[in-house]
Amino acid sequence: MPSQSLQLCLPERLHTHDVESVLRFDAWRERAHQWVEMLPPRPGVELEAELTLLRGGGSVFGTMRSTAYEMKAAARRLVHAPDMVVLVLIQAGELRRDAAPGERGRNGPGSLGLYDPWRMGRYAYSEGAREAFLALPRSAVRAALGCDPGNLAIAPAHCVLVPALADQLSHMARMTRQPHRIDAAEYAGLLESTRMLALLTLRNLGRHGMGVGLPDEPEDLNRGRHAAAVRFMARELHRHDLDAVAIAQGVGCSRTRLYEAFAEQGTTVMGTLRDMRLQRAREMIEQATRLNLGAISWRCGFADQSGFSKSFKARFGARPSEWHRQARSNPACAK
Repeated sequence: MPSQSLQLCLPERLHTHDVESVLRFDAWRERAHQWVEMLPPRPGVELEAELTLLRGGGSVFGTMRSTAYEMKAAARRLVHAPDMVVLVLIQAGELRRDAAPGERGRNGPGSLGLYDPWRMGRYAYSEGAREAFLALPRSAVRAALGCDPGNLAIAPAHCVLVPALADQLSHMARMTRQPHRIDAAEYAGLLESTRMLALLTLRNLGRHGMGVGLPDEPEDLNRGRHAAAVRFMARELHRHDLDAVAIAQGVGCSRTRLYEAFAEQGTTVMGTLRDMRLQRAREMIEQATRLNLGAISWRCGFADQSGFSKSFKARFGARPSEWHRQARSNPACAK
């Protein structure tokens, strides 16, 4: 029997048909993809997707099927999200990594991979794609592997436990479609056993010396540096002395390498920092009952309130005070 200390859970189901067609994309992007930026479908293509989730014990299991669509890394979504990495089993269709530009990899049915949302590039699901996934805290994955996780395809040749984990993820996907036969305590036990098997698999993988840290290719190294820098900036953006030198030191690389990493993403170090600060300020303005502009700008790393207001208007099209009034009168208008 499941331990009474387990967090009871039941499947949560989301379907694009729950929302009228005109709102379908925006609703799905916000409800189903909290860690990545979902890209609009091609003209004339209607999104149709279904997602089932089980949450408990610090992990999240999910199974999803969908029509074809693409997504990419989104630092703005990750700043306040739980720090998780994701094991993904492709059950049908295909997942293409960095499919545009420069196709780098195709993962078909039966493939298992470990993905770090901070290092994700651009991903594309084929028509009829179906997957099962397990999101785990980064700290737990790091402890199991013995090093910081990166993006990694995990084949049976790498670890003898891979087939068992793939079978368990597939079994969990089937079980989430049978809620009338399983209660909340049984779901909790299944989720816990899946979590433990996943960590055991990663431990075995790390113990046999797999290179699961940052890959050696310069492009992947730079992507890792970019991800680490964004995490560091998110944590330290309140600092008024935060500059490229401090960020490079926080990441453990030279300024030149740091600039290269951001250039490959089509951005700049300080431009990204400024945008993150403005995004954080916007969230605080929307949540504030009373607007204390000086305190908000200071807490978001802006020493000059006037300069902050000008930057805010240039970025969002309204001054902070105007944005606050819109948010208080009609929260949907500020989104």
